[in-house]
Amino acid sequence: QVQLVESGGGLVQVGGSLRLSCTAPGSSVGVNFMGWYRQAPGKQRELVASIASGGSTNYVDSVKGRFTISRDNAKNTVYLQMNSLKPEDTAVYYCKVTKFARAYWGQGTQVTVSS
Repeated sequence: QVQLVESGGGLVQVGGSLRLSCTAPGSSVGVNFMGWYRQAPGKQRELVASIASGGSTNYVDSVKGRFTISRDNAKNTVYLQMNSLKPEDTAVYYCKVTKFARAYWGQGTQVTVSS
């Protein structure tokens, strides 16, 4: 069982920044997809950003130009740098890692953007 460890959430004012981190234990061998999802109250979980093993990235339209996803394969860690935060970014953020075609989720970290 792969336990993902998330950190970096918190309370920030509109326009502020946060950096989320998610580390998967063990080797990065077999790790392909790494991504961040979010779920706001009363809404479905949505994919915010993802990064493949080759480095290609994908973002939901609402965060393009504000969020940046990156990964450190040596540390088996994925990051989400979030800038110019808006109240609508408030949600629980979950990381997801796919290793040898199996998906693993983090426990979730709360991000709250106050106006």
